[in-house]
Amino acid sequence: MSSSLLHPPAHLSPSVALQLSQQAPAILQATPSSISSYSLSYLWSASETPELWTTYENLMLSCLRTGDEESAHLCLERLTARFGTDNEKLMALRGLFQEAVAQDDAALKKVLDEYEAILKRDPSNMPVSKRRVALLKTMNKIPDAITALNSFLDDSPTDAEAWTELADLYVSQGMYSQGIFALEEVLLVTPNAWNIHAKLGEVNYMAFKATSDQGSDKLLAESLRRFCRSIELCDDYLRGYYGLKLASNELLLALPQASRQKPDGSLPLPSQKTVGLLNQKATSKLSEIVRLNAAGDRGYQGYEKAEIIAAKELLNRESSKVVR
Repeated sequence: MSSSLLHPPAHLSPSVALQLSQQAPAILQATPSSISSYSLSYLWSASETPELWTTYENLMLSCLRTGDEESAHLCLERLTARFGTDNEKLMALRGLFQEAVAQDDAALKKVLDEYEAILKRDPSNMPVSKRRVALLKTMNKIPDAITALNSFLDDSPTDAEAWTELADLYVSQGMYSQGIFALEEVLLVTPNAWNIHAKLGEVNYMAFKATSDQGSDKLLAESLRRFCRSIELCDDYLRGYYGLKLASNELLLALPQASRQKPDGSLPLPSQKTVGLLNQKATSKLSEIVRLNAAGDRGYQGYEKAEIIAAKELLNRESSKVVR
């Protein structure tokens, strides 16, 4: 059985999802259609294991992504037969299936009404609460999704995934200060998450680019610090070095005009020498990653192609400036 079905990555690539869904008929035929500890058939059927139900759930998700609604429905039926229609996770999975097969906005609205009815009966149903937020986002009802997420976080303030989603929604609306706050809440739960430190650096950088207010260099300096923390925690994190390169480029231009005083008690701006050294470090590391990735080095093959292309373009722009 494919290990991806038992321990799937956070985001399956389209090719892997397609490969798994193509195996669905064979997997469903090889596994029991139903298992019940109260049935005589249980005596000679395959032993029930957590892996079996994990397989059904992950197979269902892969099939929905690739349009194999029949196999996805079979997986859902087997899960429902085992755990019942009142299981909270099954309610969310059933809703997800209905979302996937919905043909128009009216069908999606009907699913949303079902979520509302479930939460009216049981406001503590967290899987359905999350599906409701996801559906509101799909229907482009971003303000409603933000309100729903804030309500969810009132009851579950340590849900890092929910805080991250809330940050994304805020940033999509240009509400950078609220996005920064949400990401800082994520770091209270997962302080060593280097990707969140880098994401916080990105949002600070976006806030800097979006404002012309005096003191915006503070946002740029905070962006630089977050990218530094990101690469401190993960030495080969490309997005961290990419962000460090961008932020240090901007800060080298801003420092000569920036005030050296600490604004409103915040940390002082870094020196131009420090920023220059960080810029050199980012350039050197990005060059190394791009070069070794192109050379096929096994230790540098886990990066996304788009990230490598972006890093290469950034380095090329830098080189063209030097040539001129």
